[in-house]
Amino acid sequence: MSKYQLIYNEIIYVLNGLLLITLIFIFVYMNHLNPVEIIKKKRDGGVLSKEEILHFVSAYLEGHIEDYQMSALLMAVYFQDINEAETMAFVESFINSGETIDLSFINKPKIDKHSTGGVGDKTSIILAPLIACFDVVVPMMSGRGLGHTGGTLDKLESIPGFRVHLSSKEFKENLEKINVCMIGQTDELVKADKKIYALRDVTATVENIGLITASITSKKIATGADGIVYDIKIGSGANLPEYEHSEQLAQNLLKVTRDFGRKSIAVLTDMHEPLGYAIGNWVEIEECISIMNPDSEKSSLSDGLIEVTLTLAGAMLMLAGKCSDIFEGIKLAEEKLYNGECFNKFIEMVETQGGDSEYILYTDKYKKANIVSEIKAHSSGYISRLDGLKFGKAAVNLGCGRKKVSDKIDYSAGIILKKKSGDKIKLGETVCLVMGEDKSKIESACRIAEQAVEINNELIEPKSKILEIID
Repeated sequence: MSKYQLIYNEIIYVLNGLLLITLIFIFVYMNHLNPVEIIKKKRDGGVLSKEEILHFVSAYLEGHIEDYQMSALLMAVYFQDINEAETMAFVESFINSGETIDLSFINKPKIDKHSTGGVGDKTSIILAPLIACFDVVVPMMSGRGLGHTGGTLDKLESIPGFRVHLSSKEFKENLEKINVCMIGQTDELVKADKKIYALRDVTATVENIGLITASITSKKIATGADGIVYDIKIGSGANLPEYEHSEQLAQNLLKVTRDFGRKSIAVLTDMHEPLGYAIGNWVEIEECISIMNPDSEKSSLSDGLIEVTLTLAGAMLMLAGKCSDIFEGIKLAEEKLYNGECFNKFIEMVETQGGDSEYILYTDKYKKANIVSEIKAHSSGYISRLDGLKFGKAAVNLGCGRKKVSDKIDYSAGIILKKKSGDKIKLGETVCLVMGEDKSKIESACRIAEQAVEINNELIEPKSKILEIID
């Protein structure tokens, strides 16, 4: 054998060795990222790497992983949970799955607020225009109703003509022009979260703190906020009723938000009973108008709503650098809420997003529900409880929310409370009004609402809606 033949054989030998190593590496790598192996790993309590999570999410979005496989992973996560590193990987994968909104061209603080959801929770309707009055940009992306809790988008869409589906270009233009814009999630923003959330909603995997954290923070970070105030609801009317779970969620949200370089504050608020006196869509807009319009008559039944709204406003103004602490921010916000500035900004926002402000100025123009039923007190005494969960379910039965995605909202339907916890009441006196268009739905809602009311002989002193502020 010649010298050249030996050299040739050695080269072939080395190349074959390299090829074998490459094939082994590819096999190990592909097995490592095999969706079945990733599902098994999490199912058995393992910790997923950042690489595994990023691959799984991106492959699902591209159609290489099926819905049933993502559902299996979500269920494994639901039972085994995810740690901080895994949560961060999900956040990153969601943000990277679509476009992000850069608001750096606006030389003003950008502060957002997120609520975990509750019955009668309409704080965003007032908060967004209120904070915009301080030359603070409020890039608010809201959601629809979830289960027994109402959705800000549904409430805004009850305003004739109001558009919540705007392009990113329109969103940025509105923010630059009037400091505030309230929209729904776009098709291009955090696409993976939108697709995965829809799957979580139908596979009973919503109530996982890690996944909730990833879903919330990815959307807020992607919309360009510098700081975020989290309103964490606790009580029967909340999505996470237990204090310890809500507090853990608050800590998770704060940590992830700050790890991404954003400022944040969490406010834990009471959601054992509905917030304010209106439950529904247009009826909640009307209550907000009555608070913002300086010429409207105010109701003491809105005191809890105002307390929560002003506290959140104080926190947002503090993050924006407009005050030294939350209490100073509350005083500043209170002045603009009652002097008409907030109401004028709300009207400006409505008009900018295509809404008919005539209905805001003259609420009597709005079509009223055809059928109104009353829930009356079954005894004399004091209201000891108005169960938030039951009232939320009653409102959904009325048509204020959806039991399935295809359900249509009845914007005129709603529940109006005439009493709150601690109020004195006589036998036969009206506790609340139940309004709608369908007699059978109203009867169903009344049966549930009647069970939500408790009356006893002892006076219950009203408590603050603010449970804790985590700074």
